Amino acid sequence: MAVKEMGLGAKIVAPVSRRLPVADLARSAAFYRNVLGFEIQQSNHSMEAVNGPALLHFDPAGSGPAMVFFETDDVEAAHSAIRARGVPASELVKVNWVKMRMFEMRDPDGNTLWFGQSYDQPDTPRPGVFQKALPRLPLTDLAAGIAYYRGVLGFRVNYRDENIGVMDRDEVTVLLVPRDEVHQGVGSAYFYIENADKLCAELRASGANVAGDPVSLPWGLREFSVKDPEGNQLYFGQTFE
Repeated sequence: MAVKEMGLGAKIVAPVSRRLPVADLARSAAFYRNVLGFEIQQSNHSMEAVNGPALLHFDPAGSGPAMVFFETDDVEAAHSAIRARGVPASELVKVNWVKMRMFEMRDPDGNTLWFGQSYDQPDTPRPGVFQKALPRLPLTDLAAGIAYYRGVLGFRVNYRDENIGVMDRDEVTVLLVPRDEVHQGVGSAYFYIENADKLCAELRASGANVAGDPVSLPWGLREFSVKDPEGNQLYFGQTFE
C-alpha cells in the first residue's frame, strides 16, 4: 500500500494495526479524518481509519483506553500541525534508548496516540553530577526481605544489619529498609535489563510473584513486573529498537 500524506506535512512510515474502543463512531471518524488526515472506510458492520500503512478498527464494544504508536518521517511537522488545529499534544522529547523523537496526544475517547521519528544517533553527553540511583524499599520483616531478594530475585548481600540490607545484582543496588514513620507504605523501582524474557522465566522458576508475561510497549521497552512479599513493585524493562 502506498504511504499516504497525513494532512500534517508528515507521513506514517511503519505498519500498525490496532482496534480502538470508541463511544461515538461519528465523533471518532471526524477526529481521525479532520485532525490526523485518515481516510474513513465504512461498511454495514464496521468502520476503519486508514493512513498509508496504518489501519485502525473502531470498536464501539471495546474496553480501553488503548495505545497506538505511529512512526512518521517528520515528527516536528506533525506536532506543529496538530497543535495548530487546537488539539493538545505533549512537548517533543528525545528518547535516546529507542533513538526516537516523540510526542503524545489523546483522541476523544482517551486513547493515547504516540508519534515518533527515528534519529539514530546518540545524545550529546551533558555535564551533571548524577551517577546512580539507590531505591529504598520498605519492609516490615527486613530479615525475610533480605532472604527473598537473595534467594528468589538473585541479589547478593553487600551489607546488612538491623537497619538496612544493601543488595546488589550486577550493576544494580537496592536498599532494603525497615518500614517506619519515614519509610511507610510500599515502594517501587524500575530496572533496565538485557533480556526480559530470560529474566522473567528465571524469576518465575525461583518462585517470584510475576504479574504477567513481558509486553513490548510502543516507546521501545519490553517489560514485566514483580511484587515482593510486602507489596513493593519491581519493574523490569529491556530496551529494543
